[in-house]
Amino acid sequence: MLGGAFAVTALWAAQVEPSARLDVLCATAAHLTGLLAGYGILVMLFLMARVPAVEHGVGADLLARRHALGGRYVLSLCAAHALLALCAYAAHTGTDLLSTALGLLGYPGVAAASAGTVLLAAVGATSARALRRRVSHETWRAVHLLTYLGAALAFAHQLAGPDVAAGVLTLWLWSLLHATVAVLLGWYRLVVPVRQALRHSLRVTEVRGEGPGVVSVTVQGIGVDQLRAEPGQFFRWRFLQRRLWRTALPFSLSAPVRDDMLRITVKAAGDHTRRMRRLRPGTRVLAAGPFGALTAHRRTRRKVLLLAGGVGITPMRALFETLPGGPGDLTLLYRAGSAEQLVLREELEAIAARRGAGLHYLLGRSDAAFSPLAPQALRNLVPDLAEHDVYVCGPPGMTAAATTALLRAGVPAQHIHAEHFTL
Repeated sequence: MLGGAFAVTALWAAQVEPSARLDVLCATAAHLTGLLAGYGILVMLFLMARVPAVEHGVGADLLARRHALGGRYVLSLCAAHALLALCAYAAHTGTDLLSTALGLLGYPGVAAASAGTVLLAAVGATSARALRRRVSHETWRAVHLLTYLGAALAFAHQLAGPDVAAGVLTLWLWSLLHATVAVLLGWYRLVVPVRQALRHSLRVTEVRGEGPGVVSVTVQGIGVDQLRAEPGQFFRWRFLQRRLWRTALPFSLSAPVRDDMLRITVKAAGDHTRRMRRLRPGTRVLAAGPFGALTAHRRTRRKVLLLAGGVGITPMRALFETLPGGPGDLTLLYRAGSAEQLVLREELEAIAARRGAGLHYLLGRSDAAFSPLAPQALRNLVPDLAEHDVYVCGPPGMTAAATTALLRAGVPAQHIHAEHFTL
C-alpha cells in the first residue's frame, strides 16, 4: 500500500512546475493531497472488499483496524485538499475565501467533490468512538453505504482534474485501478454470497438457548464441507427473515463443521441480535465467508493456551475441540464476570475430560487489588506459560489487557495470536 502512495507521489512530482508564487504553491500541494486522498479511498475500499486471500493472510480484525486508521488519514487529506485548493484559487483571483468557495461550487467537478467529501465525513463521524456507541448497527451500516457514492463522486472529480486527465496513460491506469476495486467489491460482497446461498441452500434448523441473552443457531445446507470453514473462523450472516434480512453480522463458528451443519452462538447486544432468538426453523440464510486467520495454521508450538473473554469463547470452543494435541498440551482459560455468564460450559467440560486438557474459569470483577489476567495469576495457572502459543479472543479491552499481561509474563509477541471480538 505504501508503494502505491509513493507511485502516486512520483506521478505528482513528474508534473510539478517549480514556482514561488503563493497560488501555485497552494495549487501544487492541493494536487498532491487530492491524489493521495483518491488513492487512499481505493485502499480503504480494497481492505473491506472481503478478498479471501487478504482476509485469511492478514486477519479480519487487523484489516478493520487498518481501515479505521486509514479512514482518518483519508479524511484529513480530503480536508487539506479542499482548503489548499480554496486558498490557491483565492490567491489567484484576489478574492476572499467565502466568495471563492461559492464561485467554485458552480463548477460540476468541484460540486461533485464537495458532495463526496461531505458523504465521507458523515461516514467518518458515525465511526468515531464516541458516536459509534450511540448509533445502532443498522444505522451505521446504512450510513457506510454512502462510502461508495462518495468514492464515485471523488472519482468523477479526479477525471476532471489536471493530474489524472493530463495524459492518456495516467487516465487509463487510474481508471483501471478504480475498475479493479469495483469488480472485487461487487464479486466478493454480492456475487459470492448469493452464489453460495444458491449452491448450499443454507437454512436454520434449530435455535437453542444457552444462557441469559445467548442462543446457538444451527444452520444446515448442501455440501457445506466445500466451504472449507476452519475452527476459529467466522462468516457474515444474513438471515432472510423480516427485520433481519437487511443486515449481515459477523459471528464465529462455535463448533466444527459436521454433517453439513454450521453452528454459531450469539449474545444479545443490540436489536438485531435480540431478534435472532425468534428465528424460525426453515429460514433461509446468506453466509459470506469463511473469514479470519485465528486458526490452527498460526500454531508454531506443541503447547497451546486458549484465552477467551465473554462470548469470545465461541471460536475458542471450536479450537478447543479440534486443535491437535495430547493430554496436557491444551489449556483453556475462560474469563467471565460470574458463573452465570459462562456459555457452553457443559460442552467445554466434556471436551476437557475427553482430551485431558486444562480448563479454568477466571471469574469476578477486575479491580486495582487483583486481576485474574495479571501476569502472576496466569503463570500460577500455566507454569510453563512462556513455552505456549497463545490464542486470545474477547472484547477489545479484555484482549488488550490479556496481551499486555502475556507479554509481561514472558510470552514472545510472535506467539500471541489475538482477534478482537466486537459486534
